[in-house]
Order: sequence, then structure tokens, then C-alpha cells
Amino acid sequence: MSILQMDNILIDGLAVPSYARSPRLTIGGLAAVAVHGAAGSGMHTKPIFQDRRDAGRRLAERVRDPLHESDALVLALPRGGVPVGYEVAQALRAELDVFVVRKLGVPDRPELAIGAIASGGVRVLNDALLKDLDLSSALIEQLTAREAMELKRREELYRQGRPALPIFDRTVVLVDDGLATGASMAAAAKAVHLQKPKRVIVAVPVGAEKTCEELRRNADAVVCAYTPEPFLAVSMWYEDFEQTTDEAVQRLLHTVKIGGQN
Repeated sequence: MSILQMDNILIDGLAVPSYARSPRLTIGGLAAVAVHGAAGSGMHTKPIFQDRRDAGRRLAERVRDPLHESDALVLALPRGGVPVGYEVAQALRAELDVFVVRKLGVPDRPELAIGAIASGGVRVLNDALLKDLDLSSALIEQLTAREAMELKRREELYRQGRPALPIFDRTVVLVDDGLATGASMAAAAKAVHLQKPKRVIVAVPVGAEKTCEELRRNADAVVCAYTPEPFLAVSMWYEDFEQTTDEAVQRLLHTVKIGGQN
């Protein structure tokens, strides 16, 4: 397994809201309204997207500009990234496949990622965070082995015997439903680069602005359609953020056809 350092990816949790900010938020040239509640109740934000399919359709409009090739490959990060990637692939008339990534979470704080592993045997670690947490090498290897088993299970489940679509010398569009810490996407981008694509484009409907900027180190282009401040969490920007099931992933991968034809 290749071990690559994760450079300056925001990892210590989600952005903390600043109630001193303006109640009107500028997002990628558009605006969303942040409404202050009663005293002490904090800030409420209106969702941008109805659901992941809606987010994918709107993201596809933004991806067209940096995408010039006709043989693009959309790789969606399961599970939540697949409905988004499906709509992007359909709009671009591109092939769709999954690229499985698993976060390496701290045992007593699973939401805190010390890194991630991705298809192709790549592991990305946040060395600075590991130093602060003082985790043993044995524990890190244990976490990696556990997530590697789940990664393999999901690849087999989603592809159902199909080989992975070729990446070499193609423009790859990596898609997820949003970016908070960016750990999973950083691992995916670095793993894809090892397979020598023509270009790697990271595309998400919504993300923390700092994370989107940091990911430019790992991709040829980054498309974050909306970067609200304060970001808070990916789920806040969706009316419907119901968990995507394995069955839904299988169904979408089975439905999409080469060239985006149903």
C-alpha cells in the first residue's frame, strides 16, 4: 500500500459559525440567505438543493466549462456521491463508475479523520494530526485493515463482477455530494493520479471554501459550485439528505449507459 502525506487538509472538524458575519451569504456568484433566530438561537440557513439528484444537475452546468474532452470519465465517491455523479455523467454524456474511499476515523471520535484509504491501495495520512493525537502505529494499521476490508466489500458489491473502467490518459471527474474536511477526496485524487489520467477535476455541489482551495494542490481543476460561509456541514445545504443505500448505488450504476444514454 502506498502511503502519501495529506498536505494541509482541514481535519479538526467542521467550520465554526461566526455570528458576526453578514446575514447574506455570497456563494459562487449566487446568494443564499442566512436568517438569525431569536437571541441565543444562532443562525438558520436555507438549503440550496432539494436532494442529491438536484445537486448533480446543477453541478453539471458548472463542470462543462473546465471540461473540454469528449471521453471524460465520471468517478463518484459512494455512497452519497453516486446520485450526484449519475446526473453529471448523464448531462456530460460520460461514463460513470465508482471510486471507493474509506475514512480512517479515530475510534472514540469517528467523525475525526486521521486520513483515508482509496481504491488502488493508497493511504493518505494527516501526519500533523497523528502527532497531536499520539496514536500508535499498531492502532493505525488496525484501523487501515478494518477499512480496507470494507472498501473491498463495497467495490465487489457495487461493480458486481464488472472491471473498473480505464483511467489512463482520460480526463477524470471526481464527484461527491460535498466537501467538509476533504480527507476522502484528497485520497481519491491522489489515488487516481497514480493511474496516469490526462487530467483530474474535483467537482462537488457544495463545500467549505478553505477545503476547496486546499484540494487544488491535488487536482488540475476544482469545481465547488457553492461555498457558503459559515459552512457548518454538507447536510445543511440539502432539503433531503437521506442516506444513499447500497441498492440505490447499484441501481444507478446499472441504469447509466456508455455515453449517457438510458
